[in-house]
Amino acid sequence: MRFGAIRVFSKGPSLGTFFKTAASLRYSSQSYSTRFCFTTSTGVKMASTSAPAAAGGGEGVQQIDSYKLQHQQQKQQTGKRPFQNGQGGGGKGGRGGKFKKKGKKAKPPAEGGHDEVLRLDIEALMAKSRNEAAEGAEGEEAAAEEENLPEQGSEVLVEVVALSSTGDGLAKMKGSDRIYVVPFAVPGDMVTVKAYRHEETHTVADFISVVDPSPLRDDSRIQCEYFSKCSGCQFQMLDYAEQLRIKRETVVKAYKNFSQLTPELVPEILDTIGSPLQYNYRTKLTPHFDGPWNNPRRGPKKHLESCPPIGFTPKSARKVMDIEDCPIATPAVRKGLTAERERMKTEFSKYSNGATILLRENTIRVPAGGDAPSDIPSDAVVVRTPGYTDYKTHITDNNATSTEYIDDFIFTNPAGSFFQNNNSILSPFTQYIRDHILPPANKEGIKYLIDAYSGSGLFTITQSALFPGGSIGIDIAEGSIAYARKNAKLNNLDEGQCKFIAADAPELFKSVEGYNPDETVVVLDPPRKGCDASFLSQLLRFGPRRVVYVSCNVHTQARDVGVLVRGEVEGVVDDTEETDGTERKKTRYEIESLRGFDFFPQTAHVEGVAVLNRVEER
Repeated sequence: MRFGAIRVFSKGPSLGTFFKTAASLRYSSQSYSTRFCFTTSTGVKMASTSAPAAAGGGEGVQQIDSYKLQHQQQKQQTGKRPFQNGQGGGGKGGRGGKFKKKGKKAKPPAEGGHDEVLRLDIEALMAKSRNEAAEGAEGEEAAAEEENLPEQGSEVLVEVVALSSTGDGLAKMKGSDRIYVVPFAVPGDMVTVKAYRHEETHTVADFISVVDPSPLRDDSRIQCEYFSKCSGCQFQMLDYAEQLRIKRETVVKAYKNFSQLTPELVPEILDTIGSPLQYNYRTKLTPHFDGPWNNPRRGPKKHLESCPPIGFTPKSARKVMDIEDCPIATPAVRKGLTAERERMKTEFSKYSNGATILLRENTIRVPAGGDAPSDIPSDAVVVRTPGYTDYKTHITDNNATSTEYIDDFIFTNPAGSFFQNNNSILSPFTQYIRDHILPPANKEGIKYLIDAYSGSGLFTITQSALFPGGSIGIDIAEGSIAYARKNAKLNNLDEGQCKFIAADAPELFKSVEGYNPDETVVVLDPPRKGCDASFLSQLLRFGPRRVVYVSCNVHTQARDVGVLVRGEVEGVVDDTEETDGTERKKTRYEIESLRGFDFFPQTAHVEGVAVLNRVEER
């Protein structure tokens, strides 16, 4: 809570205790321990040590004054604001940054996650700058050490010189090697930004405006009025061919940074395959709204007194941004958003908490010449083809069943569960898997398909015709497996052709002991975090002839593919002998091909497909 220049953080039972003024801090008879944090005009927060709270906070305020003096002295000596944790920079001030409890260690960045990817891209740019300025580097580094960083909240002009795989621009001020992380900007842009947080290696900034556009930028391409505010899209100003080129480069960098493979083991990354639709493609949206502030210790819950903003979180704030339309969503989902916004105008008073609204497209297919069902909503979107008519509506109930089609395959799922959100690309995507799931030579020798992380059966079902011995899917979610079995029946596949097991992925290989690895292909489609070490170890031990690895996170995919190519799982000790005492052959893989698919046009996300073949050696 901010009181002028003071924020008070309680370590007692209630972190949300509010006070009317800094001069009259009141506590209950319990003994609370507090921290006082002096906030300078530039947003740097200097925390005192814990001190007993007292009415008026005299001792704490004296400590604040001492930290103010310390801060001023340090700034006079170095010309810089101190980083967070005493290493220079503005901490996490601005934009509602939170203090962590004393003694609590910060969580390390997720492997292959946004922060780690950004860090590696920044380090690569810094290394490039050092190499380009090798002569006189010592003098330049000394000058950079004394560089005054802009005040928190001040606006500066920067030039974007590179693009991170996160979709953020990496920019520099004229005459400075300091890197600024800027959203909604592309290489060549001269942009005005607002600096809001200084880190040790870079400054995070908000996009303000374009002063001189890059040749890559054409703002007439932008189809959303909320672009550069809403955090959903990053690339609407770019030509679609350029978006695909950038996404190919994302795959290249992923394997360079995360696979731990030498360049000769990684084949040339193939061109990214684009989405048939670049707008109107997204079959699911989850807009949300904030509820009223409630304190359970101060009486009954309050309900909303007016219709709240309904939409998504903007890039530069934490409060929900009101969004009336989203042009990357399908027409049926966009109609659903309009309908839900109208509903909330009359039902907002029912809510005492914030909530997320589900909008999932649902398809009802009728053969050509057939009559439409009588219960089709009047606002249904009608799509006619020579063979059938699709009536597309929206679902808002998480537990309702949604239906969609991929060519002639039908899939049903709980509306709130995961299923690929771009139906337009699923036909060419599954066809690509079909064309590459079998080895180019000796296709007849493959009989079995194992689909790990199968969900409701996307690959198990669409690829089943290629495997005479049958296909088996496994997923930890019993609900997904129940729908997978239902989907198999809807597509006229019996258990001999298509079978599903509800279990954790590492248990899969206990269920397929009768499968000959030489006759088996494994498809992997794990969550963003990738495969765990135990699963990769068991996969190597089983040693299928071929592996097709599909991933929504090419960075963790590259990490896992590197493990399979090396044939070794770090931290996992495996028995190297067979039961008869003979030495077991080491199983490893070589990469046949790597390629991206653009499931989410206008964004920085890219889906990766890696095809691997087994290599055996003693």
